[in-house]
Amino acid sequence: MKRIALAVLTALTLAPAVSQAAVTVKGSDTMVILAQRWAENYMKKNAGKKIQVTGGGSGTGIAALTNGTTEIANASRPMKGDEQAKVRDRFNLLPTETPVAKDGVALYVNEANGVTQLTVAQLRAIYQGDVTNWKAVGGADAPIVLYSRENSSGTYVFFKDNVLKGEDFAASAQTLPGTAAVVNAVSREKNGIGYGGAAYAKGVKEVKVVGQDGQAYAPTAEHVKSGKYPLSRPLFMYTRGKPSGEAKEFIDFCLSAEGQAIVTQVGYFPVK
Repeated sequence: MKRIALAVLTALTLAPAVSQAAVTVKGSDTMVILAQRWAENYMKKNAGKKIQVTGGGSGTGIAALTNGTTEIANASRPMKGDEQAKVRDRFNLLPTETPVAKDGVALYVNEANGVTQLTVAQLRAIYQGDVTNWKAVGGADAPIVLYSRENSSGTYVFFKDNVLKGEDFAASAQTLPGTAAVVNAVSREKNGIGYGGAAYAKGVKEVKVVGQDGQAYAPTAEHVKSGKYPLSRPLFMYTRGKPSGEAKEFIDFCLSAEGQAIVTQVGYFPVK
């Protein structure tokens, strides 16, 4: 019996450590590059810990938080009341909202487009289909080609609420599955216009947006922080109840000086 016990003890001692389960982070496509960069740096600092990041849109992340398939939901918009109620009803916990970065929703046009600024009212008219030619807003005599996001996107919801005032997009707006796809489409279509996170504006031109003071502003750190850029917004992480355990450690890292420096490197703006 002693030999058997010794053999079992030896086997347990020599057995490799079981790897820790990954913390899942799912949601906003706007935030996916930022969250991946956070995860990479966090795992480098914490050997053996795993953070698994996927996109799919804010609505997808919130749905995953509700059905229990993610620890953290990334969202580029606030959770709605009915979404919070679903989490409460299923888990007897209210979601906790943690702002982790700031963003300015940028308007992308092709680099060849001569339009440099637009008002929110002009954007509304363009995306509702009331203005269909660039000439009407100071550009060339050419049809406007609209690109938008899918309705599970937090950026879609933000744009609909804050630019279209809750009204529907024009039927001609082409729905694309992610911000990168919108940027790619606008870079190839000289008459195109799209919207998305400021960090994605590569190979396209950002149009300035006129603020409440009548001045036109680009989505820069200064203008987003001051609120002068009219399409500024926070970016959130949501958890079921207060963050705890490994999820809390990861969120704390995102909010640390190192984590907030990564926000700037990616092209967004620190929340602190």
